[in-house]
Amino acid sequence: MKTHLSCPCGEAIQGKDEDDLVEKAQAHLSEVHPGREYDRDAILFMAY
Repeated sequence: MKTHLSCPCGEAIQGKDEDDLVEKAQAHLSEVHPGREYDRDAILFMAY
């Protein structure tokens, strides 16, 4: 299960499970990188 993601901006995102990680990553994108959207598969591809 992937629960960590490092955004290229330097933000480390951690979730308790994959669903939580995807939710937190999408929230980070909308707050910090408006206009950039990634679907679940893309986020999990970049996660570890």
